[in-house]
Amino acid sequence: MNEFSLIFRNEQNPDVQFSPEQMQNVLKQWRDWIGGMAAQNKVANPGSRLGFDAAIVKGGGVVTDGPYAEIKEIITGFIIVRGETLQDAIELAKGCPIFSAGGSVEVRNVIPTVME
Repeated sequence: MNEFSLIFRNEQNPDVQFSPEQMQNVLKQWRDWIGGMAAQNKVANPGSRLGFDAAIVKGGGVVTDGPYAEIKEIITGFIIVRGETLQDAIELAKGCPIFSAGGSVEVRNVIPTVME
């Protein structure tokens, strides 16, 4: 089983404000999504270098090559997941709640750390 980093990106927008109820709904979506992957043993521990194989998954299932971000985007978080192939990790990323906020997920392979 290989590991992949799902890097969450979004545009900075100080005008977006969530009510406490909206924030609870957003947090529940994230907990449910991550909890579902954890229940399938698809969540791994972070701490390794990122590799060069990558794809960006956007809303509507649009997939583009590369770890290339527009300058106006920021990384808002990440998680390390398990899968056999990059395509497996892309499929996990397609369920991310960040798409409802206009964000994207960068999917990258993780190069295992070699301990001597």
